[in-house]
Amino acid sequence: MPYSPDALRRWPDLESDELFAIDSADRLILDESAAARSAAPAGSLVAIGDSYGALTLGAADAGGTGIRVHQDPLSGERALERNARGFDLQSAFQSLPLVPELVTGARVVLLRLPRALDELEDISGLIAAHADPEVVVFAGGRIKHMTLGMNDVLRRSFGALDVTHARQKSRVLVARQPLAGHDPQPRSKQHSLPGLTAPLTVCAFGGAFAGTSIDIGTRFLIEQLDSVSIHSERDVIDFACGTGVVAAWLALRHPDLSVVASDESSVAVASAGATARENGVADRIEVVRDFGLESRGDRSASLIALNPPFHVGAAVPNGVAEPLFAEAGRVLAPGGELWTVWNSPLQYRPVLERLVGRTRQVARNAKFTVTVSTRS
Repeated sequence: MPYSPDALRRWPDLESDELFAIDSADRLILDESAAARSAAPAGSLVAIGDSYGALTLGAADAGGTGIRVHQDPLSGERALERNARGFDLQSAFQSLPLVPELVTGARVVLLRLPRALDELEDISGLIAAHADPEVVVFAGGRIKHMTLGMNDVLRRSFGALDVTHARQKSRVLVARQPLAGHDPQPRSKQHSLPGLTAPLTVCAFGGAFAGTSIDIGTRFLIEQLDSVSIHSERDVIDFACGTGVVAAWLALRHPDLSVVASDESSVAVASAGATARENGVADRIEVVRDFGLESRGDRSASLIALNPPFHVGAAVPNGVAEPLFAEAGRVLAPGGELWTVWNSPLQYRPVLERLVGRTRQVARNAKFTVTVSTRS
């Protein structure tokens, strides 16, 4: 099938007018980088933050080979793989984590600008440290999501920064002349939490949800879990674990307990691993990058803690949490419990009743509700 960017598809499909597989920022990045890409040696092209594969496959269709790609969510990798199969472009790229091998010797980097400045700092520092001295970075996005702070971050890692003309409400920043860079390092912060005699240290790489803070929903969930006695030979899972706060708290609160921390985000998994190590519980926390709970067997868990996301990037589509509830229902053993915290206006209780089992409210405050759903 001949390549057509308009035929690209998202994965999984979610109902939202804002979740396109290609947008004007992708098209502008490809257009602005065309000359540099055509002159770049094979294997020296990198795409970072390519939501569903538009940058990677656009570059591959133009003749790019050996393209190295980093996408934070596992769903992005799945979308790229599926779209590539449709155009027989599977051999043109390889997916890598955000490590030096991703950008070593790179001559051209196509980057969708992340909204978090600390994530951009990690990415730009890595490129500056390991890419070819002649590297050119084409960093683009929708103007409504771009800030002058992004220019400042890029200027800390590159000696020259140009700004393209806007087109269809998108713009590209072009960075050259890499300065002394750095590999990403987690930030950290200590927090006092119920049931612990010493502070818990939260570690976060750039772009992790809530960073080194503990969001108020997670804290509210932990406050309710503090009164629960947990002794299990089955899995205990911190689902959509983010920086691994709940997993680390469970392991510290219950010294005989082993916990699985699962998330589809690579930066979340890296952060959760760092949090576990910093708190001395890495030997009892299995950190897994997983789409849903694919790696866990049916009826294999006794307790799952979940603070579900309700957005995808800047969009707030319908149906983000429901697949997570369904996965929890599949993985829980009969009598197992799903402890969920959610924004009260979302009214998740009927959905939890349908997908998991009998659901009761444990606590509610001005913003959040905590429920326990028992698998029948």
